[in-house]
Amino acid sequence: MIQRIDLRGADRTTVDYRAAVPRADFDVEAAVPAVHAICEAVRTRGLDAIREYGERFDGVTVEDIRVAPAALETALAELDPAIRAGLEESIRRLRATCANELETDAVTDLGPGARVTHRKVPVDRVGLYVPGGLAPLVSSVLMNVVPAQTAGVRSIALSSPPQKEFGGAVHPTILAACALLGVEEVYAVGGAQAIAMLAYGVGPCAKVDLVTGPGNIYTVTAKRLLKGQVGIDSEAGPTEIAILADDTADAAYVAADLVSQAEHDPLAAAVLVTPSERLAADVEAELDKQVSATKHVDRIRTSLAGNQSGIVLVDDLEQGLDVVNAYAAEHLEIHTADASAYAARVRNAGAIFVGQYAPVSLGDYCAGSNHVLPTAGCACHSSGLSVRAFTKSVHVVDYSRDALAEVADHVVTLANAEDLPGHGAAVSVRFQS
Repeated sequence: MIQRIDLRGADRTTVDYRAAVPRADFDVEAAVPAVHAICEAVRTRGLDAIREYGERFDGVTVEDIRVAPAALETALAELDPAIRAGLEESIRRLRATCANELETDAVTDLGPGARVTHRKVPVDRVGLYVPGGLAPLVSSVLMNVVPAQTAGVRSIALSSPPQKEFGGAVHPTILAACALLGVEEVYAVGGAQAIAMLAYGVGPCAKVDLVTGPGNIYTVTAKRLLKGQVGIDSEAGPTEIAILADDTADAAYVAADLVSQAEHDPLAAAVLVTPSERLAADVEAELDKQVSATKHVDRIRTSLAGNQSGIVLVDDLEQGLDVVNAYAAEHLEIHTADASAYAARVRNAGAIFVGQYAPVSLGDYCAGSNHVLPTAGCACHSSGLSVRAFTKSVHVVDYSRDALAEVADHVVTLANAEDLPGHGAAVSVRFQS
């Protein structure tokens, strides 16, 4: 069901571990022509194009893309109390971690009358995208909305695909979560056309400054094409999990965690890195047993059998650390003796889950962490969604006449060195009698 990749005995000074552990074939460039056409159609033809793409891709006709306030209230009133309790606890935990992420102004006094303040300012208006294809990702509502609200964003628009099953409405659980969080501006628009609507401002939806949230290849491609027209968080592709484990790991736990991510998408990646052949064999046996008993058998089997998934055998945990740092997984679990010590040495991962009682599923819902994370190796340079994603930095420069005089000669000299005498004159003019 799942391939083995044997890196034992490899020359550690020359091997390219990132290339040795393959990923899903998620070709954004191949999708560019089709997505460019969608974005242009939405830009030039507005609501007519949005409705046409809704009919083509979602199989429904939506006349009024803005969800009525009454529909939000009804969805919350009809929400299963157990689901509501789970959402409320997830929101409580996420709000607590987000509150601790808020940054205060950093004030630097460089001398009498010379002050620079580094100020964090929330983005004015954001567009949040919540997928609804293979699964209604209600948790993504929380993961996008809570940090935006905590950051102080004043205006939030959320878009999610219309559901044929619900007569063209957004999935009711997603609507209920919006109502629970006080998000009143919701649109029944999915895919690339939703990103274009948010970026350009179409129909009842005013233009946003930033778009966040995961999606399929068309959504990701639209974010790439419209970056610059609008800010984006990241180009998050198919989900992935890597697990670093040794002989102390429980094979049933490891297999269950691999299955949990494979359940997302046929392109999802599930990777185990271990020096233990015994664990590798036990996990393979557990996968055979667990997959056959799960609901989404075909989707999971496709993911686990794909080129993007595998069991990677290494000589020892030191080599295993090198592999997972090079792979830079969206989610990384550590199932080893002294797991905290190994976790502390991980440099590249979207989120790190330490020990056998911190599965990725916990992070998806109730850990208090955010599950919108960098994929495809981008964790080596990018971070997951947080309060910081919804703020921008502004330097406030406040100098007195005496403070400017102290550095005036330096400014003039450096301006002349760059052959920009006007820059220097802008300082000199202030001291001419």
